[in-house]
Amino acid sequence: MPTYDLGLEHVSLAFATKTVFTDVTQGVFEGDRIGIVGRNGDGKSTLLKLLDGTQEPDSGRVTRRNGLTFGMLTQRDALDDNATLREAALEGREDYEWASQQQSREIVEALLGGMNLDAKIGSLSGGQRRRADLARLLLKDWDILALDEPTNHLDVITIHWLAEHLKNRWSRGTGALLLVTHDRWFLDEVCESMWEVHDGQIEPFEGGYSAYMLQRVERDRQADVRETKRRNLARKELAWLSRGARARSTKQKFHVKAATELIADVPPMRNTLELKQMATARLGKQVVDLVDVTQVYDREQGAYADIDPDAAALAANTRSASTVDVVEPMVREPQVFGSVTIAVDDADDPRLASAFGARAGEVAAEHGLTHHEPEGEINALRGTRGEAETAPDETSAAVEITVSGRKILDDVTWLIGPGDRFGIVGANGAGKSTLLKILDGTLTPTAGRVNIGKTVRFAVLSQRLDELEKLGKYKVKEVLSRYKPSYIVDGKEVTPGQLMERLGFEAAQLMTPIRDLSGGQKRRMQLLLILLDEPNVLIMDEPGNDLDTDMLAVMEDLLDTWPGTLIVVSHDRYLLERVTDEQFALIGGKVRHLPGGVQDYLDMVEQLKRGEDPLGLEGAAGGPATGGDSAANGGGSADAASAATAAEPEAPKLSGKAYADASRRVSAIERKLEKIATQKEQIEAQMAAHDPSDYAGLNELNGQLQALAAESDDLEAEWLDLSEQMGQ
Repeated sequence: MPTYDLGLEHVSLAFATKTVFTDVTQGVFEGDRIGIVGRNGDGKSTLLKLLDGTQEPDSGRVTRRNGLTFGMLTQRDALDDNATLREAALEGREDYEWASQQQSREIVEALLGGMNLDAKIGSLSGGQRRRADLARLLLKDWDILALDEPTNHLDVITIHWLAEHLKNRWSRGTGALLLVTHDRWFLDEVCESMWEVHDGQIEPFEGGYSAYMLQRVERDRQADVRETKRRNLARKELAWLSRGARARSTKQKFHVKAATELIADVPPMRNTLELKQMATARLGKQVVDLVDVTQVYDREQGAYADIDPDAAALAANTRSASTVDVVEPMVREPQVFGSVTIAVDDADDPRLASAFGARAGEVAAEHGLTHHEPEGEINALRGTRGEAETAPDETSAAVEITVSGRKILDDVTWLIGPGDRFGIVGANGAGKSTLLKILDGTLTPTAGRVNIGKTVRFAVLSQRLDELEKLGKYKVKEVLSRYKPSYIVDGKEVTPGQLMERLGFEAAQLMTPIRDLSGGQKRRMQLLLILLDEPNVLIMDEPGNDLDTDMLAVMEDLLDTWPGTLIVVSHDRYLLERVTDEQFALIGGKVRHLPGGVQDYLDMVEQLKRGEDPLGLEGAAGGPATGGDSAANGGGSADAASAATAAEPEAPKLSGKAYADASRRVSAIERKLEKIATQKEQIEAQMAAHDPSDYAGLNELNGQLQALAAESDDLEAEWLDLSEQMGQ
C-alpha cells in the first residue's frame, strides 16, 4: 500500500438512510491537483470532512503525515458575525502587511475589492461572506488545500483569477489541492487528475475534466453498462469537448483519435437552423427589441437593492469609498455616469420608480404630480406589448424631471429574434439583473423603447425559488397533475413524469412534498415546471446553481432541443458557451458582442487592469464618458472591437486569444516532455537490469523507447513552431 501524505485506509461510512463509502482506500500525494466529481448526495463534501478530521469513519482510518497542514473551505463558513471583515478575513493584518506582498495583495484585491474592512461580518451578504472566508483561507500557507464549491458567488473575472492563483500557488511537485466544484471549465483548467465519487467508491482518473469524460465513456463502453441514458449523456458531453468547444480549448488533455472514435456516431449538439424555423413559427419575427435604451439609477437614492442587488452594493461602496476603509478592487467595474431628462405627467409613471426607488413618491410630490389612471393601453416605452399611445390627462401637464446618476445601460440598441440563443456575461454589479428585468418588461427603462412581440410568452428561471416555495405543502405528483398529460420533446411524446425522471428524479419521489426536496432537486423541479408551461422565450439567471456535473449535462441536453429564444446569464463559462450560440458582455453600460466567446471579455478586463481603455470610456467629467456603440441584432460592437485593437500594443505573430492558447499549449508540451524524459529513463533502467538473453523482452522495451522518442520529436517540433509564432 502506498504511503500517502493524507489518505483513507479501508474506510467505511454510513448514515441512517445511505451508505456513503464502503472499504475505500485512496489518498493524496504532494504535488497532486485533484478534482472531485459525483452526483449530489454521493459524498463529495463528506469525503473532505473525513480528510479534515471533522467526520469520523465507521471503520478504517484516516492517515496523515506528521506536521502536515490542511486548510478547507466549506460550503458554510464559521465566521463570527460580530467580528469586522479585517478581523475575520485578514485576521487583524494591517494594510501595510497584506499590501506589501504581491500574492497577499492580489488575494485581498480580488476577493475583498470594494468591501469595507470595518464592516461587521453579520452585515455582509452571503456572497460577500463567501469571499471573506475564501480570502481568509488563501492568505495562509497550507500543505494541502481543500475547496468545496469555491466558485459559488464569484463572477467570471474572479473565477479566472482564482484558477490562475491555484495553478501558480505552489511550485511544481509541492503542495496539494482537492477541489469540489460543478464548474467544468475550472476543473479542466486547474486539475491534473480526477476522483469520481459514486456507489460508495472513489474511482481515480488521470487528467482534467476532458480526460475524465473520455475515460468514463470508454469505461462504460467496455463494461456495457445498463445506464444507457447516463452513458449517452456522457458521450454527448465528450462530443462537445472534442469538437472545438471554446470553453475547454485551453487544455485538451485527452487523445483526439480515441475521442473521435468514441463519438463518431453522436449527432451535432443541436440543429440551429431547424430550431430557428420552429421558433419563428411560434414567435413571429419580433421577440424583444431594445431601442436607444438608457437606464439611470438616481445618484442619491441607494434604494434599488430589490431590482439589482449587486449594482446597489457597488454603488454603496463607491459612494462611501472616500470616508471608510474600502479595499481597492483588482479591476474596477467601468461605470458610466450622466443625466437623463424625462417628461412625466403621472405620479405612477414606472420610470420614476425604476430611477428613484423609494424616493419616487417624494420626487413626484416635489414636482406637483398626481395619480391618475391612463386611458387606453400603456405604450411600449413602459415595457408592455401594446403599440397604442397613452391618452394624456387634459387636467395634468407634463413636467420635466432630470435623473442624474449611474447609467447601467447607456443608449443601448439590441435586437433579439426568434430562436436566438444569447449568453450574457459581466462582473457582479455590472447590471445583469437590471438588463433581464428590462428584457421581460418588469422594469421600465429611464429612456428608450422596449418592443415586445405580441406572441411572446416569457419564463424566467431566477436564482431565487420563491414561486416554488409557495407550492411547498403539495406533493410532486399533485403539482404535475396541473399540467398537460403529454408533451413533444425532441420529436417524441413524453409525460411530465418521464421528463421528471430525465431530470434525475426517481418514481418514489412523486409522493414527496416540494418543501422536502433538496436544494438541487428544487432547482431541477423549478426548471421542469417552467418547461411544462411551454414558454417561447426563456430567461435563465445562473441556471447551474445547485446542480452537479451530470445534472448540468442533462439540463443542457434538454435545452439543445428547446425551440424558442434563450437568454442565459451565468458566470459558468463552460455552461454559457455550451447552451448558447453567441455571447455578449454587459460592461461600461453597453451590451458588447463577444465573437471569441468569454475569452474576449476577459481580454477586455485584462486591458482595463493594465490601465488601457478598450471600451472608449475616457474623458467625461464626473466619471467615464458614455461609449459610442450599441450592439444590434447580435451584430456586436464594431466600435469596441476597433478601440480594443487600437489600445493593444504591437503584438507578435499571434495575439489575443490565439496567443493565450499557444502559450498554454507550449506549457502543456513542456510538461509532457518532462514526463516522457522520466519514462525514457525508467525504460533505460529496465533495459540495463533486464536479462540480456531475453531478446523478446529487450525488443519490446526498445520498441517502447523508440515510440517515446518519436513522440518527443513531434512535441519538440510543435514547441519550436509555436514558440516562433509567439515571437519567442
